[in-house]
Amino acid sequence: MDRRTSKQVLVGGVAIGGGAPITVQSMLNLPAHDIVGSVEQAKRLQACGCDIIRTAVPDMESVALVAALKEAVTVPIVADIHFDYKLALESAAAGVDKIRINPGNIGDESRVKAVADECRRRGIPIRIGVNSGSLEKEILAKYGHPTPEAMRDSALYHASLLEKYDFTDIVLSIKSSDVATMIKAYQLTAAACDYPLHLGVTEAGTERMGILKSAVGIGSLLMQGIGDTIRVSLTAAPKKEVLAGIDLLKATGLRDGEPRLVSCPTCGRTAVDLIGIASQVEERLRDVHKPITVAVMGCIVNGPGEAREADIGIAGGKGRVVIFRKGEVLRSVDEKDAVKELMKEIALL
Repeated sequence: MDRRTSKQVLVGGVAIGGGAPITVQSMLNLPAHDIVGSVEQAKRLQACGCDIIRTAVPDMESVALVAALKEAVTVPIVADIHFDYKLALESAAAGVDKIRINPGNIGDESRVKAVADECRRRGIPIRIGVNSGSLEKEILAKYGHPTPEAMRDSALYHASLLEKYDFTDIVLSIKSSDVATMIKAYQLTAAACDYPLHLGVTEAGTERMGILKSAVGIGSLLMQGIGDTIRVSLTAAPKKEVLAGIDLLKATGLRDGEPRLVSCPTCGRTAVDLIGIASQVEERLRDVHKPITVAVMGCIVNGPGEAREADIGIAGGKGRVVIFRKGEVLRSVDEKDAVKELMKEIALL
């Protein structure tokens, strides 16, 4: 698909925008003062494929976490800061790779300039995070409520505060908990500037509904070529956000070099535990990084025939499955060995 042309910024060694691969982000959810626990959580996020990790920095004591994270993981670290510009300056000094801040809520222009100057000197980009619940009074007065137009204007207003001091290494996010509002706000902002966009549905909810809302909101924008980095916000463990984000990019065809699983919904012909087998295969494929299509089908009708284009697959019988490659049956194995034997074939591809 044709992606929106955007400016590129570097977060540590990771590029956002300018045609770079779309990155997946998450945020630590332990208290910022729990350095040991936060570091261990960051290591787990890196291990499961998170590209960028954000941490809250609510006070000066929390700045120590930035340095600890930089020592422990190789993925870039983002400091999430509200109101106190000194926290941004100290986080920059501690080696943070990006700062999330709203220039309009850190005080007078001298403070905005201080942050812009320090981030420019150190090559640290700034993400401006606009939420529907935090719009300026003047903008709300103009539009009456948090409309997509109001959110766009707020994002551009905050960007202008940095632009005034010749700072343009900016990433914008314009999040709402309402999916339709979120989509329209990003569309308007994408048309109004060339800054890279961080996509997300804020306060999306628990795992089930949060993933659904994010799939609709983030996914529809990605299919329009809009978006440079994403976070699937969930009231759940951060690892689940990362896995959902990776799966979303796979579903939209924007994650290269990864396997694609196709499986049938089962019917009265199914004579094996296809749901259990498919779940096991899906989990095992998280450790496979090959651009292949893997099919898990319930019977011969939907097996080598309907899924003949799959690089490798299995189709169920009565207590047994056949393994096939590109529609050609290789052999039959016992149901209990289905996943093990399928993974052996995948290793040979």
